[in-house]
Amino acid sequence: MEVDCQAEESMVSAFDEESVELCDVKDMRLEAEAVVNDVLFAVSEMHVSQSLNSASDVAYINVETREGNRYCLELTEAGLRVVGYAFDQVDENLTTQYHETVYSLLDTLSPGYREAFGNALLQRLERLKQNGQ
Repeated sequence: MEVDCQAEESMVSAFDEESVELCDVKDMRLEAEAVVNDVLFAVSEMHVSQSLNSASDVAYINVETREGNRYCLELTEAGLRVVGYAFDQVDENLTTQYHETVYSLLDTLSPGYREAFGNALLQRLERLKQNGQ
C-alpha cells in the first residue's frame, strides 16, 4: 500500500522554505553600519545618513575622503554608488557606476584611502611576522 504525503506535512515544509527565504533578505541599514565600521579608519568622516530615509532595500552613507571631498553614497543589493557630491544630497540626474564593494568605490574616489588601506595592511602583516618569530 502506498502512502501519500499528508497535507499537513507539505504545509510545514513549504512554511519552512518561506521562512528561510525571508531570513535571507538583507536590511540595508545594518549593511550600511557594517560598511561604515569597516572603512572608517581610512576616511576623514563616514556615517549613515540620518536625514535621508533608509529602508530594508536602500541606505545612504555620507563620506568625506582624506582629500576633503564629500559624497553621498547609495547602498542597495546592486552595490554602492555615488548619488551626490555633498552630505545628504541625492541628485536624481546623476548616473554613476555601481561598485560591488566599498573598497572598490573608495579606491576610485580617494588616493588617500588607497594609501591608508595599504598602510594598515602593511602594519598587520608586520604584526603577523613579529608574532610568528
